[in-house]
Amino acid sequence: MKLEQAIAALRLDPVLPAWLIVALAALCALALAVALWRRARGTGWRFLAFGVVLLWLTGPRLVEETRETLPDIALLVVDQSASMTTGTRAALAEAARLKIEAAARDLPDLELRTITVAEEGSDGTHLFGAIDRALADIPRARLAGIIAISDGQAHDIPAIAGPPYASAPFHLLAPAKAEETDRRIRIIAAPGFGVVGKTATIRLTVEDLGVPRNGLAIFGTAALTIRRDGEAPRVQQAPIGLEYQVDLPITRGGPSVIELEAEPLGGEVSSVNNKAVVVINGVHDRLRVLLVSGEPHAGERTWRRLLKADPVVDLVHFTILRPPEKDDMTPANEMALIPFPTRELFQVKLREFDLVIFDRFQNRGVLPMQYLRNIAEYVRAGGALLMSVGPEFTGATSLAPSPLGAILPARPLPFGALVNDAYRPGVTALGERHPVTAGLSRGPVPVWGRWYRRIAVAPDIAGTVLLDAPDGEGRAPLLVLDHVGEGRVALLLSDQIWLWSRGHDGGGPQAELLRRIAHWLMKEPELEESALTARLEKGQLLVQRRGLEDTPPGQVIVTDPAGARSPLVLTPTRPGDAAGSMAAAAPGVWHVSDGRLNAFAAGETANPLEFADLRATATLLAPLIKASNGSVHWLDPNGPPALRRTEAGRETAGRSWIGLQRRHDHLVSGVAATPLLPSWLALPLILGLALLAWRREGG
Repeated sequence: MKLEQAIAALRLDPVLPAWLIVALAALCALALAVALWRRARGTGWRFLAFGVVLLWLTGPRLVEETRETLPDIALLVVDQSASMTTGTRAALAEAARLKIEAAARDLPDLELRTITVAEEGSDGTHLFGAIDRALADIPRARLAGIIAISDGQAHDIPAIAGPPYASAPFHLLAPAKAEETDRRIRIIAAPGFGVVGKTATIRLTVEDLGVPRNGLAIFGTAALTIRRDGEAPRVQQAPIGLEYQVDLPITRGGPSVIELEAEPLGGEVSSVNNKAVVVINGVHDRLRVLLVSGEPHAGERTWRRLLKADPVVDLVHFTILRPPEKDDMTPANEMALIPFPTRELFQVKLREFDLVIFDRFQNRGVLPMQYLRNIAEYVRAGGALLMSVGPEFTGATSLAPSPLGAILPARPLPFGALVNDAYRPGVTALGERHPVTAGLSRGPVPVWGRWYRRIAVAPDIAGTVLLDAPDGEGRAPLLVLDHVGEGRVALLLSDQIWLWSRGHDGGGPQAELLRRIAHWLMKEPELEESALTARLEKGQLLVQRRGLEDTPPGQVIVTDPAGARSPLVLTPTRPGDAAGSMAAAAPGVWHVSDGRLNAFAAGETANPLEFADLRATATLLAPLIKASNGSVHWLDPNGPPALRRTEAGRETAGRSWIGLQRRHDHLVSGVAATPLLPSWLALPLILGLALLAWRREGG
């Protein structure tokens, strides 16, 4: 709204340059000084004459301006970031906005502009970035003040409270009763990977924000609950305000989701940031593999090259060059570079190996029965055994009737077990689903090189057949995997895989197949035949179920971070596999279960800075508020303060009101200038005064 008013002012419009007028004034003063010194008559009239001349030369005018007064502009900033969703803040802020806008409409000389602020990306609330953009369209001479409805948690506060914030009052309306307190967990350092068998350390701090501390007083402790992948939680006492370490043993490969939760602080505003989630991937530093070759043969080098090529494998390899029953009079110390340390390997240090491989090994007394029983117990307790067998598996020296046979998934036929015939290995129906052999065929009919020998086994097979060979009666197993106790066993019923490594008849995927077998035996998570996985991506929980059964479970139960359970229907993607997704925006640990398998996914806060400090506080903005002569008001339970117009230099706020300055900015719509000493008046007056001075001097 514009108001018109007339303002009169005296202005000078000199006829001559200012320096020349000053010079003339000096000459006049000199002449008057001489006259006064001589005590000449008529000096007063001369003074008046000189004064009129100098006044006329300066051109005095009475200027009258017609002005249009412009309304002042106030800026209302409403914080709508994520932290403002805590408790009743959003409702208090909306009610305050409506009342302030209504009060501003009743002030005729005030224009109120309202802007809203939401977080930008993941780096917190840019409250002042939004204010700066709004102020770009507001003339500084018309800015009456800034009113911010916010919890005070801004992440772009100016380091120096200069213009424009210091030139107009900045008022903060905080949606709370008073300064609040909050407890949070702050992760200082957390490893992304941990070595299986060792300990990973998480460094954190439990902080109480807004709680006064007196000097070096004891801070106290808080109960810290640690949960990992659904295991029973353990509770530790963590000091408040000091760095604390949590040591976690890495017991398996793959990701582990660790949830850390501090007990609530009495009276704190929210417990949302009392939790922190860390994901640590378990990796094997070095895999120790023991390879025992029963005799030198063409395929022995294939095993050695494969295992030596893997940078994470430490290989210990022994080859039995001469069985005990053979004696060609060669001294024992010339048969090997080092003696075969049977007791050390199979009794003292057996459990230090991640995998034991017997390549065409014959039971000819090299290993006593007790050592073979040790290997069987090693597997049942969680170890891994791979046997690649040939003709030796069918004779009297076979390991099948030994104590080791109790853990093997198949045994040779009593008669006719050795089959010498050309065939092409193929992947079974279950093998197409099993991660060890899935994708190896690269087509409905694999074109793999032929093998020429295999071992026929009895029909009572205990494990899962992944490779087989056609024979006259159907299919004959070539690769069998089995779970024994806590461990695993793989049985390769042919010693011809080395032909693939040499490209015979087109070759085959021997390196990839043997690598997958070895890593499945050592329990690599990505090769588990039955697995349930979950991950969070772009606000969606993605669940995948892999299994060997034809009809996997049609749904899983999802438990969100708050403990609410809901079903999720999985859609089959291929035989044995199914997948599903659902919205999952809440931060924390999501638990997925099909009744047998469990999976965990860690949901991070979309904007970590927004939840790092959930207090409503005026502390952060206090320097700027003080520099601008603003004020702080708490909306709960008083509601918004009244609006008043104030003049510069007056109080800008009271207990129940806030002031918006009158800036008196205007536009000049017209100018009228009236000379105070026009020429037609100045010339006669000057001549008259000069004549009077002459006559007075002449007597």
